Amino acid sequence: MAEQKIFAGPRIRRVRHSLGLTQTAMAEALGISPSYLNLIERNQRPLTVQLLLKLASVYKLDLEELRGEAAGSAAALREVFADPLLEGELPSAQEIVEIADAAPNAAAAIVKLYRAYRESLDRLSDLSQLLAREGRATTLSAARLPLDEVHEAFETRANHFSLIESAAERLNEQLAPSGDLAGALKDWLKREREISVRLLPVHAMPLWRRRFDRHSMRLFLSERLSPFDQTREIAMEVCVLAMQAEIAEEIAALKLSGDEARRLARFELARYAAHALIMPYDAFHTAAVRTRYDIDLLAARFSVSFEQAANRLTMLARPARPGVPFFMLEVDQAGNRFRRAGAQGFPQARFGGACPRLPIHAAFAQPSQVLVERVEMPDGAEFLVLARTLEGPRAAFNERVRRTALLIGCDAGFAGEVVYGGAVAAGLPPTAVGAACRLCERQGCLSRAEPPITRPLGLDEMVTGLSAFDFR
Repeated sequence: MAEQKIFAGPRIRRVRHSLGLTQTAMAEALGISPSYLNLIERNQRPLTVQLLLKLASVYKLDLEELRGEAAGSAAALREVFADPLLEGELPSAQEIVEIADAAPNAAAAIVKLYRAYRESLDRLSDLSQLLAREGRATTLSAARLPLDEVHEAFETRANHFSLIESAAERLNEQLAPSGDLAGALKDWLKREREISVRLLPVHAMPLWRRRFDRHSMRLFLSERLSPFDQTREIAMEVCVLAMQAEIAEEIAALKLSGDEARRLARFELARYAAHALIMPYDAFHTAAVRTRYDIDLLAARFSVSFEQAANRLTMLARPARPGVPFFMLEVDQAGNRFRRAGAQGFPQARFGGACPRLPIHAAFAQPSQVLVERVEMPDGAEFLVLARTLEGPRAAFNERVRRTALLIGCDAGFAGEVVYGGAVAAGLPPTAVGAACRLCERQGCLSRAEPPITRPLGLDEMVTGLSAFDFR
């Protein structure tokens, strides 16, 4: 069997220095020549398994620590140099490994400095939100990834694109689906572009939801997708082909800074266009008003998923026929936020959406159940919110299901127009929430995860409050 070779010269040199040994002394103890040890320390010769065992025997070293000591530092450094501020500074990932290996203390210092920088940016962002809530505009900004730029562009404006809406209505009339929209979409692709649609098993498409093969002119869909998601993927392909001009014009209006951001925006607008095509504005608005915005009934009416119907509710912002101005937020079980949107923009300053007391986090304990609450912000503003889990693509027996949760809400003043308004017991006080722990000054909150940046910590050896972070 071939020996495993490990290059760990700088780590061997640090061990030798920590023990106060010369190369000659260590080489003699290991049974090798000083010149060979010198080559090992300069990473010009490998540290074989036999030498590792000898080091462990003579100097009582932990082999796993010796072999993987730099792995954590390298991973942390990769996070540092992935920041937009440092993008392109290092030509290859190998340099990161060499830095972590040869200068671990310097690597740790770089990581520590970067985390302090990120903490400062987070605090600036929190302060910016706080000032915005008080009506004082700020110009605080930081280097952003293209994805962050696209998210900000969509979250800060109304989730309504009039050019795409009009084009989607015209295309829907042209398709005349007659109850079989998926079939009509496939017919359009075949007739207009000579593209056929085929469903493939998991082993043939292990990594993709949808893939278009330009050579064979076939659109492949994964069998993992639900029938609703399959229809949306086909609709996205149709919209990209049939609404190129409208989508390009809406992208130009977003004034994004780079090609990558525009590419991501094109994908988001294709998804938007697919929803507009599947659920035409006038028909969906009429049904929403008649059902009092019952998402499950709307999903059944238009043969879409709960997520698709809820998403469409946030797009009802046509000036001539506006709907209840809903907003939505999607998170995973770790609290990572994927999407935020609203008919008037996501109300970041007023609502926040990062409070651990919101029902979106409790929804994971009751999958597929709709949880409805009336919540109150510290300034007295009230919102009606509902939350429900969403299932991702179908998972195999030995795979973990991808589950996220969707929160959709509106100002409590619209509760009388929404079927969910009656689900909150009369006389029951609203749940007290905040925009985010760092911006919330509610005392004694059992769910508090961080202290507020607006108050000093109250460290008192004689008194301990209910919250994990006491403050004055």
